[in-house]
Amino acid sequence: MLFGQEHVRRYVETDGEEGHDWQGTTVAILTTTGRKSGEKRSTPLIYRPYGGAYLVVASKGGSDDPPLWYLNLQADPEVELQVKGERFRARARTATPEEKPDMWRTMTAAWPDYDVYTTKTSREIPVVVLERV
Repeated sequence: MLFGQEHVRRYVETDGEEGHDWQGTTVAILTTTGRKSGEKRSTPLIYRPYGGAYLVVASKGGSDDPPLWYLNLQADPEVELQVKGERFRARARTATPEEKPDMWRTMTAAWPDYDVYTTKTSREIPVVVLERV
């Protein structure tokens, strides 16, 4: 995303009143544990509810390299998610090939540029499922 730590701070301090609604879509704060540092890392990401879970996309704007937060959750899938004022623990997993088509449609409805990002890389762009624990 195009946000920095200032955006994360304002989102957290205002329970999402500042930062949840962004350019016609919605943003949550995903906190992962650094796979090398062990430190907590918070990232604002476009999200959508999906059944009892939440979805985010590991696009990095179509880069050939996955976002660092995705590498972190692969190493430790126990994460925290903040949606507006609600903060909770979740377990992250990559959508299966069977799940992904419908989940991808859900996410491109939220942010159509995800389809554009697929044309910029040969990397399979994952949809991440965040399930409450």
